[in-house]
Formats: sequence, structure tokens, C-alpha cells
Amino acid sequence: MNIKKTYKVIFYNNEDVYEIYASHVYPSDLYGFVELEQLLFGEKSQLLVDPSEERLKSEFSGVKRTYIPMNAIIRIDEVEQEGIAKVTTGKGSVTSFPHGGSGHRPTDK
Repeated sequence: MNIKKTYKVIFYNNEDVYEIYASHVYPSDLYGFVELEQLLFGEKSQLLVDPSEERLKSEFSGVKRTYIPMNAIIRIDEVEQEGIAKVTTGKGSVTSFPHGGSGHRPTDK
């Protein structure tokens, strides 16, 4: 019995938040990336056209697989069915994961 899985992937791209659906999501051979294959978009026979989804369709047209940096991923969910892909503005209070940019270590006293 072959059950088709669908994943909702939410990630940052510049200052926007992308929500897309894919059939395959797994760690990439490229270090630090998550690989998405078979991106899913709504049927073209829909009566209403969502400009956000149309933007994503054109941005990812012809893409066989895409690689998303792990630090850009907000969330990955396995879902029952595909939803509407969308782009939203990510402006707000988002705190980056801290990193030791100065190279200094705390000293023991």
C-alpha cells in the first residue's frame, strides 16, 4: 500500500515567509540544507486566483528540486492534504539564533 505524503514547509526568504507544499522533504547532501522535491500547487481550474500562490508558481516553475537553508526553516509539518501556497510579509520581532561571532570564550575564575 503506497500512501502519498504531503508536507507543508514554512521558511524565511529575505523578509518574506513562504509556505509551500511538497511530496518529498529530506536532509540534503549539501551540508546545512533541506531538500524539497515535487512541489505542489493548487489546480488551475480554481475559480479564484490567489496572487500569492501565482507568485510562487512562477518563481518555482521548472524547478525539479529546491534546497532551503536549515536556518531559514520555521516549521515542517506532514499534513493530510495540500493547502494553498502563500507568501506573507515576515516583518516583526524575529530573533536570530545567537552565534559567537567574536571568537572569545568566557574565562573561568
